[in-house]
Amino acid sequence: MEEQAVVIALVGILGIGAQWLAWRTGWPAIVLMLVAGFLFGPILGVMNPERAFGDLLEPMVAIGVALILFEGGLSLDFRELRHSGSAVWRLATIGVVVGWLLGALAAHEIAGLAWPVAVLFGGILVVTGPTVVIPLLRQSSIQQRPGSILKWEAIVNDPTGALCAVIAFEYFRLSADGATLFQVVPPMIIAAILAGLIGYAAAVAIAWSFPRGLVPEYLKVPVLLITVISVFVISNLIEHEAGLVAVTVMGVALANMNVSSLRSIHPFKENIAVLLVSGIFIVLSASLTWDEIAYLDPRTTEGLRVFAFLLALLFVVRPVTILISLLGSSIPWNERLFLAWVAPRGIVLVAICGLFALRLTEMGEPDGQLLIGLSFAVVVATIIAHGFTVDLVARWLKVKGDTRPGILIVGSRPWTIALAEQLRELKAPVLVVDSSWQRLATARQKGIPFYHGEILNEATEHNLDLGPYQVLVAASENEAYNTLVCNEFAHEIGRDKVYQLGEEGDDDDKHALPESLRGRALFEAGYGVTEVNERQQEGWVFRKTKLSDEFDFEAAQEHLPDEAHMLLLVRPDGRMRFFTHAARPDPQVGDILVSFAPPQERSAEERAARRAEKKDAEKKGAGKKDGPAPQTA
Repeated sequence: MEEQAVVIALVGILGIGAQWLAWRTGWPAIVLMLVAGFLFGPILGVMNPERAFGDLLEPMVAIGVALILFEGGLSLDFRELRHSGSAVWRLATIGVVVGWLLGALAAHEIAGLAWPVAVLFGGILVVTGPTVVIPLLRQSSIQQRPGSILKWEAIVNDPTGALCAVIAFEYFRLSADGATLFQVVPPMIIAAILAGLIGYAAAVAIAWSFPRGLVPEYLKVPVLLITVISVFVISNLIEHEAGLVAVTVMGVALANMNVSSLRSIHPFKENIAVLLVSGIFIVLSASLTWDEIAYLDPRTTEGLRVFAFLLALLFVVRPVTILISLLGSSIPWNERLFLAWVAPRGIVLVAICGLFALRLTEMGEPDGQLLIGLSFAVVVATIIAHGFTVDLVARWLKVKGDTRPGILIVGSRPWTIALAEQLRELKAPVLVVDSSWQRLATARQKGIPFYHGEILNEATEHNLDLGPYQVLVAASENEAYNTLVCNEFAHEIGRDKVYQLGEEGDDDDKHALPESLRGRALFEAGYGVTEVNERQQEGWVFRKTKLSDEFDFEAAQEHLPDEAHMLLLVRPDGRMRFFTHAARPDPQVGDILVSFAPPQERSAEERAARRAEKKDAEKKGAGKKDGPAPQTA
């Protein structure tokens, strides 16, 4: 009991610690997790998950993989296939067959595995893995089409690879009794179809019950998780690993049924996925033994064969599979070559290899136990090779998206258009979003990138690639709407990267909206929408100043008018740091300071007099419009 608690705590600390370190350094998270698990497992001997959990370890890992695949399926929308559907279909059919054959051939001829083990391993190798592909795409800015193809291939081929391994295993198990391939494959396909129907039926049940209030809000997440686990277990009772097919179908079906109530659980499911990915990688790497690793020693003949097999997998199997699969397609050659290089393997490969290693050993196949060490070698080699080179290859093949952080501006107003023009001059990707075509007229005339539509509409997520935009500024005329936008995107972009203008009114009227829902207030003075618009009409402009050793922040402040207000700093790498009512960034040499300042030629007294005249005119106009006040008796 005490050992199990220690292992659980260590798994959490090491997994999340590795994720945090990956975020800070930009290194592939899975490599750090594998190193952490290996260090605290076989090297230091601090934890032994197999001894702590015993027979429960295998079902725990299996259910974790099922939940990860379901979460990945929820991110797949068929509308993404408008430009890449044919490529995904080819990779899910032709690519699976070609990859299976080439992988099995390489495993037998180069790695030296016996044919039964090589064929089974070749089937598992068709997976790429959403647990590593999606974080890789998140860390690297890749153009939308190749990124979408990689994501779909990773999630669709994961259950397919598991099914290929099951077919190979069942065939070799039953062939000893005289069974033919025809007697093994059709029942397996029927079982996979049946599992898919179970997953689809579960998705229909969720989509029907949730919007009708049959499940209370606080029970939706637990009901969904238990349903996924139940579908996985029931499908596995029909056929081994058919549950992976069922949960993937369930996730994809739910993602395309437009169930609005599922939006509220997105942050939770993403957190669950991060915890599961971290935990499973730590557990599996800590479960390795020295005997399994000794097979990979490059000083031995077997180790050299494994090294040659990994080279063949990277430079022959994957490229040939992609080039044959996409032969004659409309995908450009630079994107084909990029897809031919990027194919990192992840959790599903290791988990399925661990499962079948035990079964093959029980069948009397001595090479079965080699699958565990070999699977880790494939995972580490592909992640290091692809994780550390994806940016370089993407840039070389010209499939790299915007590398500088972009800003998403919600609300097309004169002030936001002027801000967009200023940031565009600083080479920051800018996009102005508004639901009014008329309000976007100025953006169209000035050539500023824009999107006509409602930012809160779920369809916007699929019609608009939000990947390049790491900062959001909500600056419409409606303060409550700005708060709603900031709160909606805070979990995707980050609470510290969503901004809106300050609250309007007197101090007694402020804080009508909860502070926890609002974005960070722009400007240290906390200017509201009305105040910004008034200054814009008075001729206030954005000014940019580059800081240097000779011209520091204090000198820049002295150079600007007294009433000027600092808005943001743009770092040399494009990162933006805003001046807010609660925090001030630290100006550094090389930063570009963007301020909102009055015209140099107008004095403060003139501006105050003009503002007073405008307010008096507005009051007189309102009085004439309303007419005389009614007389009372």
